Amino acid sequence: MELIGRLVADVGDARAAVETGAGIILDFLVKEGPADKMRLLLAKLPGAEPLTRKATSESGVMGGNMRMTGAGLSMGQGMTRQFIAYAREKLGEDEVDDIVGASPRLAQFV
Repeated sequence: MELIGRLVADVGDARAAVETGAGIILDFLVKEGPADKMRLLLAKLPGAEPLTRKATSESGVMGGNMRMTGAGLSMGQGMTRQFIAYAREKLGEDEVDDIVGASPRLAQFV
């Protein structure tokens, strides 16, 4: 999956940890973002749905941040920013801004 390869290169973590982190981010966005925009995003990110399914269900940014830390990652270290930048390339600025805007708590990590 192109997203995972790019995150591994940008963030510098092991592939398994990055897959876990990407799944956590996707799981959060699916729960918090507008359903129509998330369907579009998932369609533009081949392999995203299995990552989302693998992510355990916890809600809220803090839950996601704690899950990232438990996986040896940190939302502040750039993975979320890199993920959102990639999503903007694939889906478009306006659509991704709508997704991010649906959860004001996410803005602190982007």
